[in-house]
Amino acid sequence: QVQLAESGGDSVQVGGSLTLSCVVSGLPFGDYCLGWFRQVPGVERELGAIAGISDIGTTSYADSVKGRFTISKDYAKNTLFLQMNNLTPEDTAMYYCAAKRPEGPWFRSDSYNYWGQGTQVTVSS
Repeated sequence: QVQLAESGGDSVQVGGSLTLSCVVSGLPFGDYCLGWFRQVPGVERELGAIAGISDIGTTSYADSVKGRFTISKDYAKNTLFLQMNNLTPEDTAMYYCAAKRPEGPWFRSDSYNYWGQGTQVTVSS
């Protein structure tokens, strides 16, 4: 059974930092591409792509987070990370990790086969 379990969400002040984690089990970690998406509460249900990391470690970012967020993965721990710095209120959202085979663009949510349950990030001024 495939499972993706996010953690690390919290409430922080503007300018603060958080690191999200996503433990992946039930699939060959090294063969899958992984991504982080977010959904803003109260907005039409649309998942926005934040960052992606390919099976070989190539990273991609949305313009809104480029230079502030860093995606990485630990093969030994089957864990995906998202380091978030200089957070703003616009980063407030539920954050989801997801896994897909190498086919399909990283920024399309419908490319992904497996999803976690999400972890909430709240940034207040």
